Amino acid sequence: MAVLLFSKYCSIIRPQTYFLKLLPPVKSNINRISLRQQIHTQNVRPFDDIPGPKSGDPAYNHERLDKAGLEKYLKYGPIVREEVSPGNNILLIFDTSDIEQLSLSENSYPSRRSHLAVEKFRKSRPTIYNSGGLLSTNGEEWWKLRRDFQKGFSAPQAVRAYLPAVDEVIQEFVTAQLCQPCEDFLPLLSRLSLQLTCLVAFDEKFDCFSPEEKRSDSRSSRLMEAASTINSLGFVYDNVESLRLSIWPKLEDASLFMEEVAVEFVQRKAESLANSRQPAENSGCVPSLFERYLTSPNFDCKDVNGMAVDLLLAGIETTAYTASFALYHLARNSDAQKKLQLEAQTLLQSATQPISGDILSEASYARAVLKEVFRMSPISIGVGRLLNKDLVLSGYQIPKGTNVVTQNQVACRLEKYFDRPNDFLPERWLKESPRQEKVNPFLVLPFGHGRRSCIARRLAEQQLLTFLLRVARTHCVTWNSSEPLGCISVPINKPDQPVKLVFSRL
Repeated sequence: MAVLLFSKYCSIIRPQTYFLKLLPPVKSNINRISLRQQIHTQNVRPFDDIPGPKSGDPAYNHERLDKAGLEKYLKYGPIVREEVSPGNNILLIFDTSDIEQLSLSENSYPSRRSHLAVEKFRKSRPTIYNSGGLLSTNGEEWWKLRRDFQKGFSAPQAVRAYLPAVDEVIQEFVTAQLCQPCEDFLPLLSRLSLQLTCLVAFDEKFDCFSPEEKRSDSRSSRLMEAASTINSLGFVYDNVESLRLSIWPKLEDASLFMEEVAVEFVQRKAESLANSRQPAENSGCVPSLFERYLTSPNFDCKDVNGMAVDLLLAGIETTAYTASFALYHLARNSDAQKKLQLEAQTLLQSATQPISGDILSEASYARAVLKEVFRMSPISIGVGRLLNKDLVLSGYQIPKGTNVVTQNQVACRLEKYFDRPNDFLPERWLKESPRQEKVNPFLVLPFGHGRRSCIARRLAEQQLLTFLLRVARTHCVTWNSSEPLGCISVPINKPDQPVKLVFSRL
């Protein structure tokens, strides 16, 4: 499924509040933490004393970051200094107080070390791009891009305007695809993601399910393959310097193809706007994201090119993976699935009733299901940051510039933080439920935190909630494998086996 989508709907949806209900507001006990640290300042230990594996130790499986993280936690404790190479360290933190301290210590320009291959490619093509884009850029350069681009993603009214299109496309998908025999459901969800991304971002009506597009050499198939290559090999490029030379040709080829398609979309939209008598917004219709960008004086076309590639790169896989994990957990937990079906049938009197903002606001169990999916099967192991100042974490002095990765995925499976942590219990998120738990707001961070959180969060939440309600309204899903579904990190968490789901109509 896509993070984004678009359709020319002329109706204006009144403001809703359902976007703000999915995850609780982040309330800090940072003053208490700071006071405790000040009291123990005299006992702060040096960075080099932090336990952890050395560069010469046997390597952990970097495709299983959740399992490797748990092993390190059990062996070394709640803070781990991993020496990647002599003098090159990554700090892993598992304790909620440390995660909170890190999150709230961010300055105006949160930094991270990520997508180095994307940055290298774009800097080699200055006629197409101005910078490495949102994924790899840091500092004031990053904030200028983020500040301008996020307006189309974060405004609730702008996001709600796409809901009718979200619903229409997902209804078509549920009707046409769910009951077809399928050995792996994930590629279908990825195609849906691509189709919706192209629609909302570029106003490109891209039928990814036609017989022609399902061919391995089609544009949609090649785009999906290119996104997978850039995400997986890009992670290797970032972390294994000795392999950079050998994998660069594949990364470059994939980047060139994705650039070709994205720039074509941008140019076509720019030409359409130039020939149009009035923008869609003035005609009462909903403008696509890139119509907003191309008609804004704040954007350079080369910045728009970079954002177009970023959307294709991020939009194809992330929501598809989350949707796969959500369907898996529902298939393995019949009680939760029945409760979601009951809610969907209550809110949608008929299978074709449009989903509105009011309906999403009332879908409390669907939101609880999604929160529990984020807890058990998050899209990433945690949040990466480069420290902008010295910090004290778990009693150790952490110097400015340290690469820190929070281990939220591991922490969310610890009994110290959750009752029955390995059980799928959406009720733990319901206020009226006796199973409701008081959860530290820095434990479940599926979209990150602060200024550098996922730019398309509201769109992703809207799409996933709509998808869950549509599937549950008309279908039952079962898991057709003897093995539980786990994840591999590439670097985002991807299902580790074919997603063997079987759907039947209710």
